[in-house]
Amino acid sequence: MGIEIVNDEEQVVERKRWGLFGLPFTFTKYIVKKDILTIESGCFTKKEDDCYMYKIQDVELTRNFMQRLFGLGCVICYTGDTTHPKLYLHNIKNSKETKDYILKYSEEARLKRRTLNTLNIGAHDVDVEDISGDC
Repeated sequence: MGIEIVNDEEQVVERKRWGLFGLPFTFTKYIVKKDILTIESGCFTKKEDDCYMYKIQDVELTRNFMQRLFGLGCVICYTGDTTHPKLYLHNIKNSKETKDYILKYSEEARLKRRTLNTLNIGAHDVDVEDISGDC
């Protein structure tokens, strides 16, 4: 995995690659630190998208046949972020290790900030009268 130490901080740096042969000829770079995930893209006009690790709720790894053939994968991060509910890290090497890294540090960040993720399972089935306690 592309773990680098920058300013005494551990980070993973991956580049988006072409699906064919896994060559890194794109201008997109994914930087995953312990507290933030950054997507840098663009050649002439640079764009940076950030997402705090504590906002990442779930991570998914997908790899089609061609990606497996060239050692690539796509990591999808499901976030509580309003601008990007899904963050895609397309065609990256070491995708399994990157997914595990994100899962580990997103959980640590949530515990550190004492945030709680809840799901609204069956909330639409409850009547208001049942909640008020009136029988």
